[in-house]
Amino acid sequence: MANPGPGNSITLRIDAPSNFSVTSELAAAAAGAGAAVTALDVVESHPASIVVDLTCNTTDEEHAERIRDAVQALDGVAVRQVSDRTFLMHLGGKLEVVPRVALRNRDDLSRAYTPGVARVCTAIAEDTAKARKLTVKRNTIAVVTDGTAVLGLGDIGPEAALPVMEGKAALFKQFANVDAWPVCLDTKDTEEIIRTVKAIAPVYGGVNLEDIAAPRCFEIEARLREELDIPVFHDDQHGTAIVTLAALRNALRVVGKTIGDVRIVVSGVGAAGNAIVQLLLAEGAVDVVACGRDGAIHAGAEYADAHRVELAATTNPRGFRGSLKEALVGADVFIGVSAPNILGEADIAGMAENAIVFAMANPTPEVDPVVASRHAAVVATGRSDFPNQINNVLAFPGVFRGLLDAGVSEVTTPMLVAAAEAIADRVGEDELNASFIIPSVFDPLVAGAVADAIVRSSESAASEKE
Repeated sequence: MANPGPGNSITLRIDAPSNFSVTSELAAAAAGAGAAVTALDVVESHPASIVVDLTCNTTDEEHAERIRDAVQALDGVAVRQVSDRTFLMHLGGKLEVVPRVALRNRDDLSRAYTPGVARVCTAIAEDTAKARKLTVKRNTIAVVTDGTAVLGLGDIGPEAALPVMEGKAALFKQFANVDAWPVCLDTKDTEEIIRTVKAIAPVYGGVNLEDIAAPRCFEIEARLREELDIPVFHDDQHGTAIVTLAALRNALRVVGKTIGDVRIVVSGVGAAGNAIVQLLLAEGAVDVVACGRDGAIHAGAEYADAHRVELAATTNPRGFRGSLKEALVGADVFIGVSAPNILGEADIAGMAENAIVFAMANPTPEVDPVVASRHAAVVATGRSDFPNQINNVLAFPGVFRGLLDAGVSEVTTPMLVAAAEAIADRVGEDELNASFIIPSVFDPLVAGAVADAIVRSSESAASEKE
């Protein structure tokens, strides 16, 4: 069974007799049912009774029911209400619009709105580039999705995708002071998505594509990059690739290997897997084998998707044609962005000495991290309850902060590599070890370091063109 976690946190409001031991009995009953008790507060006290809020982490809704029943089974105890703290957080959404200017009197109103605003409108009409300085475009991005590849939930639609996009926008603001707004589109048509994003682009300084299923996401990103004059970044591809490369740089330092000499196997050739492979190659990787459901992608085979055709042409220099498990024999690095529980202990044991395993399928990794750690020197996942969490929040806020600050219209591979280097460098030599190859998502200096790296990369590219 999964461990209780804050994503399934509940608060039970309980009526109980006011005896000396009742609070400890309530906590013990909940813990006996497998809850991780995080708080116990007396919210009302009367001569013969008390009202207690007991907060705990659970594994799922069924577990929450068992905890409620265990508490209610105590003599004189009645559970008045069970509140799901995650749903409470989402009531009314997680975002709001707050003016940056005060409207205190008629003078303020005359400048912020009519008649003064007309002068600003005229200036922008004469030179639309001024919108970047004189409107929200300067610091605002659109978080765009069609709801077809949301988390591990798949195609759940634009309405159901909205809580994720709200969360993404909140992270942008929290970590990089970038204003972001969810744009959930009720269409799966590639042309309509491209047309819609182009139509709303005047409001935004950048576009973050999110949770759009492959292979459609590749064409959407490529077309929008070509047809818009603002940066377009598909986080499921490039955000994941940046943080993966950052973690790999440091993991290789731990085991004393170099990227050009190691054998790398990537499981998953969707949006994330494809981008990871391309960034690994840009960093100097040579022996990379990408595996889909049918095994290794290799030259000579026919593939319907353009990105698989490109992978066949640029990877697998040894022409390997076997399964994922066969590819893993003797490999130095495994990077998984695919499916849960597809590898066992024997597969990891068959890798090279001082192997590196990044099992990033969420919420269940490709291989049990505890099992993998018996044989691999370094293990990372996408989860927060194991060491070395590879989390996109380390990348995307700083990337867009840098793109907006630099005022560029293009996201380049050197920028992505620079961002990965900046993240990796946040782990100092005195901190680096097998359990700490990537900084914490709450490291307050990560976003700034990534933004600075993006700006420096853009300035370097500009000077080379002169």
